[in-house]
Amino acid sequence: MTDPLILVLDEGTTSTRAMLFTQEGELRGTAQRELTQHYPQPGWVEHDAAEIWDNTFACAREMVALAGGAERIAAIGITNQRETVVAWDRATGEPLARAIVWQDRRTADFCDELRYAGYEDAVRDATGLLLDPYFSATKMRWLLDQEPAVAMAASAGRLAFGTIESWLVFKLTEGAAHLTDAGNASRTLLLPLTGATWDQELCDLFGVPQAALPQVVDNAGEFGSTSLFGAPIPITGLAGDQQAATIGQGCLAPGETKATYGTGAFVLANKGRAVPRSRHRLLGTVLYQLEGERCYALEGSVFVAGSLIQWLRDSLQMIVRADETEALARSVEDNAGVVVVPALSGLGAPHWRADARGAITGLSFSATRAHLVRAALEAISHQTQDLAAAFAADGAEWTELRIDGGMSANDWLAQDIADLTALPVVRPDFVETTALGAAMLAAVGAELHGSLEQA
Repeated sequence: MTDPLILVLDEGTTSTRAMLFTQEGELRGTAQRELTQHYPQPGWVEHDAAEIWDNTFACAREMVALAGGAERIAAIGITNQRETVVAWDRATGEPLARAIVWQDRRTADFCDELRYAGYEDAVRDATGLLLDPYFSATKMRWLLDQEPAVAMAASAGRLAFGTIESWLVFKLTEGAAHLTDAGNASRTLLLPLTGATWDQELCDLFGVPQAALPQVVDNAGEFGSTSLFGAPIPITGLAGDQQAATIGQGCLAPGETKATYGTGAFVLANKGRAVPRSRHRLLGTVLYQLEGERCYALEGSVFVAGSLIQWLRDSLQMIVRADETEALARSVEDNAGVVVVPALSGLGAPHWRADARGAITGLSFSATRAHLVRAALEAISHQTQDLAAAFAADGAEWTELRIDGGMSANDWLAQDIADLTALPVVRPDFVETTALGAAMLAAVGAELHGSLEQA
């Protein structure tokens, strides 16, 4: 094939994109569709999995046309919002309920029950994770308990559970493949960090039938193909968005650390073959698995970053566009005493308070919207500093921070993070490192490159 192209499906929390890359990593085109956010109750966040698929198919078709046809595309890589759970019918291929998004807090009481019963230490030791509504297993249990269609499908042996990449592979292969990569699987509370597949004791603890779960596979390889766009295109790369961004940032050696500022903020430090064990409420996770061998990461997960700015724009109507925030922050000398606690979806690492809620304090007549916007940006910097302290306490002190994601384009925020952490903050010319990481994995899986380092 002459000049092979790689199609990346980038499944974010607020939008779906298809991006076309060359073998050398040059971006040739992008198609994007916004994703509807559903908030049926306080603390609940849902997506329509059918809408995700429709958006994905439409964006992918645009990029296939731009490439000059499916035969010009050597591989597909998929990167996804992690922990979000889809339940669908294997026979019909249709969703059985709305997807429960990673930000959703509805299972906080169930997590508390398990914690009070003394299970958290054992779960943490096995999975590297904590008992929190963030992770997938309690969402699966809720769907089984509260959605009759899901329970009926489970009884009939037709239920399929999966995170977004699993759902898309199933749809792309027209039901031929039900699988998930080890990195996404490590975010469910059902996969031990050192286990090859799902753990029956964990499945029993959370009440999730193992028969409904996908096969756990590597992050790069031959995962099936799709003929929906004409000629068959192999699917060869899979990764959750934060793992993909870490790879895209080139954090391939132990100790190298990146922070992605998107809907949330996520810091991952490469730990190599060492299984990460945190004493300061950070997470151990699978960074990637190739040929059955795992590379691990230590992770700090912050639930609210860019979504705080989106809330200022859409709910409070303080800004019209997110990029206004930089000029507003620069227009005032300080925050005038205003402090924003960005716990709109609870607090993630290192606090892990599902019951926390957002607050704006320190208001006076001298406070303006510029002060509030500046305080909102400062909240993201302070969350980063919280994580820096936790990583250092776990013996993984940062020497520099590689940043990416939509919010990293804000020069004021990038400088504030550097000032507060007293660290060099490095931003790549190409900030779409999540999609780039998925392209790198797909290139390795399609044998366009021999290794991630070569890619």
